[in-house]
Amino acid sequence: MKKMGLLPKIIIAIILGVVIGSISPEPVVKVLATFSGIFGNFLGFIIPLIIIGFIAPGIGELGKGAGKLLGITTAFSYGSTIIAGGIAYAVGSYLFPKMLTVGQLSSFVNNPEEALTQPYFVIDMPPIMGVMTALLFAFTIGLGSAAIKGASLQKVMIDVRDIVEKCISAIIIPLLPIHIMSVFSNLTYGGQVQTIISVFFKVFMVIIALHIIYILMQYALASTVSKTSFLSMLKNMLPVYMTAIGTQSSAATIPVTLRQVKENKVSNQIADFVVPLCATIHLSGSTITLVSCSMAVMMLNGMSTSVAVMLPFILMLGITMVAAPGVPGGAVMAAIGLLETMLGFTPTLTSLMIALYLAQDSFGTACNVTGDGAIAVLTDRFSGGNKKEHMETSKQSILEV
Repeated sequence: MKKMGLLPKIIIAIILGVVIGSISPEPVVKVLATFSGIFGNFLGFIIPLIIIGFIAPGIGELGKGAGKLLGITTAFSYGSTIIAGGIAYAVGSYLFPKMLTVGQLSSFVNNPEEALTQPYFVIDMPPIMGVMTALLFAFTIGLGSAAIKGASLQKVMIDVRDIVEKCISAIIIPLLPIHIMSVFSNLTYGGQVQTIISVFFKVFMVIIALHIIYILMQYALASTVSKTSFLSMLKNMLPVYMTAIGTQSSAATIPVTLRQVKENKVSNQIADFVVPLCATIHLSGSTITLVSCSMAVMMLNGMSTSVAVMLPFILMLGITMVAAPGVPGGAVMAAIGLLETMLGFTPTLTSLMIALYLAQDSFGTACNVTGDGAIAVLTDRFSGGNKKEHMETSKQSILEV
């Protein structure tokens, strides 16, 4: 197992999770749920440290280019999120009226979270700060260190990054497949996903197809701009996609995303800066899902889904996603305010929306983080990247050959 790659381990974990959830008694699933809860709480604790540990020293090392890099990354991320929402609206406007009929919501059961098996006990591990606070702190320290040329402060932040990287490689990555197995066993035992998809199967198929198509579009652009093999890029990002399906968390997938993005020849400095940042601000897959699901719910209730209604929602959603925590269901929780204020969702419709979103959260997250790799490639290209690093890598590859 130690010699096996991460992707095979994740596939095995998913299969075992489904098998265990199908044949095991509740105590077994509760044990796995307990482990998953503890591991998930630890991930929640370390997420701000990951953000600070990677972004702050990354900005400091980039120096004067930090402001430009932040602007480029943010522009690409926001643009990608808005385009994703626009595509979802166009496809939904064409397909959903032909697929859905009024009254389908009347027999639907709200909030599938109740079907999940609860752990035997929970160990609270509150993070030292929120995700947005961590981002602001990382920007302030990084930009400040670059402005004053604070060598001592920069060294401290590099030490913090080394500690976080050690924690990731020694704890998170080895335990990740077990966590994924636990998540899938719980979902299978509770029947959460099966119940929801049985009612909204066609809608989910459209959403997942949109996710895949959008990933292909992103990497078609990235491979063209970077003059790199399209298929090679997608192959390198497969472990990221599979990991995100299991963890349901953009932030929890950061360690794998970082490693695979660097496999796509993105410089270390750019990757260390862009990937943790995009895990918070680039949620194209979640936007596709939120727009599609909200349109489906509205159509099933006879509500208007005109451009005048949905375009402001999509534009605001792109901004709101920046505040979405990188945890399972974080995007829909951040969007609840917009659903109620801009689309007129009632508490009942909001509960239904949460249920629909959570049922496919894994696939939306997988689209988010896989797309982060394309954003990193584009940012690396347009910011100039670390040319010296690329030359050193090329020289080393030639020597190895």
